[in-house]
Amino acid sequence: MSSDASPVPVAHQARSRETQNRIFAAGVRLLEEGGPEALTVSTVADAAGVSVGSVYRRFGDKEGLLLAIQARFTDELAAEFLRRLVDLDLSAATPPAAVIATAVEGATESLHSHAALMRVFMLLGTHNPAVFEHGSAVSVGGGQVFRDIVMLAAPALRHHADVEAAIDFAYRLIYATCAHRIIHGEHLESRRPLPWPELVDQLRRAVTAYLLGPTVEPPADDR
Repeated sequence: MSSDASPVPVAHQARSRETQNRIFAAGVRLLEEGGPEALTVSTVADAAGVSVGSVYRRFGDKEGLLLAIQARFTDELAAEFLRRLVDLDLSAATPPAAVIATAVEGATESLHSHAALMRVFMLLGTHNPAVFEHGSAVSVGGGQVFRDIVMLAAPALRHHADVEAAIDFAYRLIYATCAHRIIHGEHLESRRPLPWPELVDQLRRAVTAYLLGPTVEPPADDR
């Protein structure tokens, strides 16, 4: 590159980012309100107030746009999970039940706060291999974060023959329960009311009892 080459003007970069953000926001809104059938290049362009060509130049086609929305969404979801935990000063000195409760609540609330879009991508992943592969990689990454947190309580988990397997099962239990609720709602398998906060509380108790033993009482929910 020659020394007199001019950088892209900052104003142009800002406009480009703003356009891209509007496209993403419009795509998310369409997916949440109407599912993948509502997402086309033209509907996104119209909702974002940009030209169809602007969407094509950035994302190629509907599939490219869909995967780009998924990638940005899952990046934000992972960052949110970490934000829910980073300022809590957890350490090996934190009571094990509190460590586990924090991990459970961080995972469940991150999923719940984006339930509408999670449902779209979970269902899409059943027949779209690219969506499935990315979603699976992100979910496995979330399990690793969960594992790293719960391992702070590892000395209290030594009664398990395989501590890593026990933590992995606990995460599977949390994720599967939340995914079931997000996809099917509250009453598929029972007519008994179980609002989300109660579901989270019962998950917290169940996971704590499984990992630490049934005699351990999980900390009270102060919310």
